[in-house]
Amino acid sequence: PQGRAGLAGLSADLLTRGTTTRGAAEIASQIESLGASLSAGAGVDSGAVSLQTRTDRVEQAFTVFADVVRNPAFAQEELDRARQQALDGLQVALRQPGAIASMAMTRALYGETAYGGVASPRSLAAITTEDAASFHRMYWRPDTAVLVITGDVSADEGFALAERFFGDWQRPAGAAPAQPDASAHAAGVRTIVIDLPQTGQAAVAMGLRGVARTDADYFPLLVANNVLGGGYSARLNAEIRIRRGLSYGASSSLQARRAPGPIIASAQTRNDAAVQVYELMRAEIQRIATERVPAAELTARKAVLIGNFGRQIETTAGLAGQISTLALYGLPPERLGAYVADVTAVTPEQAQAAAQRYFDANRADVVVVGDAQHFYDRLRRV
Repeated sequence: PQGRAGLAGLSADLLTRGTTTRGAAEIASQIESLGASLSAGAGVDSGAVSLQTRTDRVEQAFTVFADVVRNPAFAQEELDRARQQALDGLQVALRQPGAIASMAMTRALYGETAYGGVASPRSLAAITTEDAASFHRMYWRPDTAVLVITGDVSADEGFALAERFFGDWQRPAGAAPAQPDASAHAAGVRTIVIDLPQTGQAAVAMGLRGVARTDADYFPLLVANNVLGGGYSARLNAEIRIRRGLSYGASSSLQARRAPGPIIASAQTRNDAAVQVYELMRAEIQRIATERVPAAELTARKAVLIGNFGRQIETTAGLAGQISTLALYGLPPERLGAYVADVTAVTPEQAQAAAQRYFDANRADVVVVGDAQHFYDRLRRV
């Protein structure tokens, strides 16, 4: 909500810090005694509670798991503790050029829309226990939730667990809240400089609006982005780090979301090299948009995507995460088995067409954070 940025994350954090029948210490002690792990968190589109436990102790672990999901207490002392930890983390982040650049880029791309929320000391201080409880009542409900169980469990056993621990969870009388507007911010293209005097490095970022996870362009754009900045051997890192030694790493991320997510190219470098890194980044964005990727290079980058995906689903937790993510986007779990084929099927022509639509350096917001006396004047001239 406006003025309450950070509420989703703070509310999720509080789920494991006490229920109406268990205190935070009791939850931690019971989970530890079972050799299990329990965590909760929230992202831009969803919140989640995750449990990992031994199969022979699933009943005891699910008892705590269900209690945490359904009956959080949102005690004032736990909110105060969680808030202070969030403020401590934010204080550290606000001394790091990369973290500041990420926050500024979020606001540049999405402004006051739902995706533009950035937690601040002021917004965190404003959050009350009633805010957290109200948020939980509104969004943590069975008719908008998905329960994924993976591991040494049969379908019958899994459905029996779901029925036993969640079968009587009543949905609220009112309809589920509508998805908030997360459309791209249309404030025009901007270059933002944030001055951190005497900071040793500068963070350079270029941001563009991408596609939703369900968009037909998602896989062609995913492959094109991986060519641009998806790993050590991708173009941005090859040009900025390997060839020129200007950064310890340069990359580009394409975030899958329910609404169009961001494409962000980023690197950290010396303050006096910030403009050079920006120019190299801009040139590579333009090149991916105007030149067809050679088939051999495209094949290599596809292999990276497929290999990363394979590592993500080789654990029960990773598999559950992938399936729940598909559910979030309204995609059937069977799409998990099509990922390799979807990536493999992208042709050089499709990757180029998607890149032409979305990689336009002239439409990119630019954020540079560092000791501005070393780059400000030159950046204004380019």
